[in-house]
Amino acid sequence: MTAPLHDTSAAEPAAVAAPDVPQKAIEGRSPWQIAWLRLKRDKVALAGGIIVILLILVAIFAPLIVKAFGHPPEELHEDLLDPLLGLPLGDWGGMSSDFLLGVEPVNGRDVFSRIVYGARISLLVAFLSAFVAVSLGTVFGIVAGYFGGWVDAAISRVMDLLLAFPQLLFIIALISVIPNKLWGFEGSGLRIAVLVLVIGFFGWPYIGRIVRGQTLSLREREYVEAARSLGAGRFYILFRELLPNLVAPITVYATLMIPTNVLTEAALSFLGVGVKPPTPSWGETLATAVRTYEDDPLFMIFPGVAIFITVLAFNLFGDGVRDALDPKGSR
Repeated sequence: MTAPLHDTSAAEPAAVAAPDVPQKAIEGRSPWQIAWLRLKRDKVALAGGIIVILLILVAIFAPLIVKAFGHPPEELHEDLLDPLLGLPLGDWGGMSSDFLLGVEPVNGRDVFSRIVYGARISLLVAFLSAFVAVSLGTVFGIVAGYFGGWVDAAISRVMDLLLAFPQLLFIIALISVIPNKLWGFEGSGLRIAVLVLVIGFFGWPYIGRIVRGQTLSLREREYVEAARSLGAGRFYILFRELLPNLVAPITVYATLMIPTNVLTEAALSFLGVGVKPPTPSWGETLATAVRTYEDDPLFMIFPGVAIFITVLAFNLFGDGVRDALDPKGSR
C-alpha cells in the first residue's frame, strides 16, 4: 500500500529545538533617570557642574588650601611693598612661588588667600539666601495657586509690591542703621545674616510666581481630583500630591538664582555695605583695587575673574538642568 501523495511528514526533517536564550527584562526609567541621561549628554552643562563642585570644595577646604599654598588672609607683608608708593615689589603684582597671585597694595596681604576665602563668603550668602527665597516662594506660591480666590489675590499683590521695591537701596539703608551687635551676631557675621535674610526675602516673589503658575495647572489633574474624592485633606494634597511634582521647576530656578545672589553680594560689598573688612570678599577686593588699578591691574583682574567664572559655571549648569528636566526637550 503506497503512502498518500500529500503526506510529507516523512520527508520533513525533524524540528530542531531552539536553545533557551535568556531574555533581558525591560526596565522602566524614572523621570530623574531620564533627566540624568539628558544631562550627561550636555557636555557644557557637565563642565559647569564640575566647576561648581570645585568651587564648593575650595570654599569648604579654604583653610587647608591656604595652609598649603598661601598665607593667612589677614596677615600683613609690608616688607614686600615699595615704601614710597605702597605697590608690590617685583613684576606682576609681586607674584612668586610663595605668593601665587601676588600681594595687595598698601598692606601686602596674600591675594590668593583672600580670593580663596572670598569664595566662602560669596557662596555662603548665595546658597543661604537662595534657600530662604525657595522656601518662602514655594510655600506662598503653592498656597496661592491651590486655594485661589482672596488668598491668591492677597499673596499676588504682596509679590507685586516686593518686586517693585528698590531692594538695593533698602539694603544700603538697613546696613547703615543696624547696631554693631544684634541677634547674637556682630561684625561680619551680622552683615552676612542681614544680607541672607534681605536678599532671600526680596527674592522669593520670583519663584513664588513660578510655583503659583504651576500649581494652577496641577490642581486640576486627575490624581489631585482622585485624592480629593478619597477624602484627602488640603495640606495632604499640597505637600504630598502637588509639591513632589513641583520639584523640577523649583530645582531649575534655584540653580539660576544662585549666580544672581553671587553678583548681588559682590555688588553690595563693592559699595561698602557687605561684609566688614578685613573679612575677605570678592566685591570688597574689587572696591580696594579701584584705587590702584592703573599701577597694579592684576589686583583687579583676579577677583573679577573669580566672579565671572562662578557666575558663568552656575548659569551653564542651571541651563543644562533646565533642559534635562524639560519633558519636551529633545536633548
